[in-house]
Amino acid sequence: MGVKRQQGKGGQRDLFDEALKASLRHGVTGEGGTGAGTHEERQAPAAGIEDRALTQHEMEEVANSANLNQAYKRVKANRGAAGVDGMTVADLRPWIAANRERLIASLLDGSYRPQPVRGVDIPKPGGGMRRLGIPTVVDRLVQQAILQVLEPRLDPTFSASSFGFRPGRGAHDALRQAREYAADGYTVVVDIDLEKFFDRVNHDILMARLARRIGDKRLLRIVRRFLQAGMMANGVCIERYEGTPQGGPLSPLLANLLLDDLDKELERRGHRFCRYADDCNIYVRSQAAGERVMASVTAFLEGKLKLRVNRQKSAVAPVGERQFLGHRLGKGGGLGIASKSIARAKDRLRRITRRNRGIALKQMVAEVNAYTTGWVTYFRRAQCGTVLRELDKWLRRKLRCVRLKHCKRAKPLADFLQANGVPAWRAWLLARSGKGWWRMAGSPSAHEAMSATWFKGLGLVSLSDYHAALNAVGNRRGTMSMPGGVGGGDP
Repeated sequence: MGVKRQQGKGGQRDLFDEALKASLRHGVTGEGGTGAGTHEERQAPAAGIEDRALTQHEMEEVANSANLNQAYKRVKANRGAAGVDGMTVADLRPWIAANRERLIASLLDGSYRPQPVRGVDIPKPGGGMRRLGIPTVVDRLVQQAILQVLEPRLDPTFSASSFGFRPGRGAHDALRQAREYAADGYTVVVDIDLEKFFDRVNHDILMARLARRIGDKRLLRIVRRFLQAGMMANGVCIERYEGTPQGGPLSPLLANLLLDDLDKELERRGHRFCRYADDCNIYVRSQAAGERVMASVTAFLEGKLKLRVNRQKSAVAPVGERQFLGHRLGKGGGLGIASKSIARAKDRLRRITRRNRGIALKQMVAEVNAYTTGWVTYFRRAQCGTVLRELDKWLRRKLRCVRLKHCKRAKPLADFLQANGVPAWRAWLLARSGKGWWRMAGSPSAHEAMSATWFKGLGLVSLSDYHAALNAVGNRRGTMSMPGGVGGGDP
């Protein structure tokens, strides 16, 4: 990663080692000022002192050279776009070399001030736009350093039914628990959708939750400044009084911290639930029970946490009528792919296989494989063989369209078909038919010339075969035994 820890006398020093030592020599310590300059070992507190008293010196851990070096490596690995100052990840190392003493000093005395975030709108899968806030590269470095200190303290206190953006947990763990609830007879789901959650987070409520567990006031001040940093959009800096913008390393942890109150309340009531970030499903046995839970939980979220429930998107319904993390649950705990997920996959593949892109078919197939293998890997636990076989057929027809259009005229088209085993009279019949590319791609002659075996030779990965390989005993990585991709059945 270009950053190595000191190894022996001749090894390269960490980026922040000397800067931290210099700050400590000059006495930068304590709450927002300078101290005596000594960096003493903290003694273990006496029994009976609250946990919060154990956390008075987190900023020394944040500014620790090993922690900052690890944060630099993570920011560099994650790459990402530039913020409002235009600094790229490649520019970060020279900036650190020139400014590390000042950065560490500002962290230790609590005076660090983040810059505004850059507002970027991206399309949401279900329609509409989602606004991201892209911090500067330096602010991402500081947020990552804070995250590495806070996460080991906060995450172990979170609910076992919370799965989003947590180390060692993920979407498939949430789905596994949801399947168990459905299999146990909890087949009605209270599906709660929080309206613009990341834009509605109340800063005072969130900081109160953080102050319960963190005693270092310097760290609390800097976190609040990150929350209140303005958003630059269309050349105008907009002040923010609520919300934690998506785009920074710290936002998911802070979101989980706030919603931990919801988790604890649901646990206190004895509910069976799964929460992934702001997506919360509660499982009950009847519609009437679901309606009661929806009303009481909505009152809790809007009254205590000052969040807003989207009543148009939230619902109480049988599990099979709702989707969770892109999947559809069955009454017996079965798992399928939600229809919206299939529609989004087709939309993405349509963009990749546009006939007017002007790229070689082999390059297009490589782009298709890059997307479909990741998509199938995510849905590897779903029972979806039939769906994937139909998607395979549709995808091959899309690619046949592309290859036929590359021929442009009747003569090259007929020559291509004949070269791939189609009799001359049938090849010319199709070439001169005057049909559109989609209709021609569905013809028997096109299937004969570009069979599944032909696509296998081109390197196309069959979705259904890849899914079967992922679920094969002892083959979690989905390694394919057939060179050049996977075929699958015609058409």
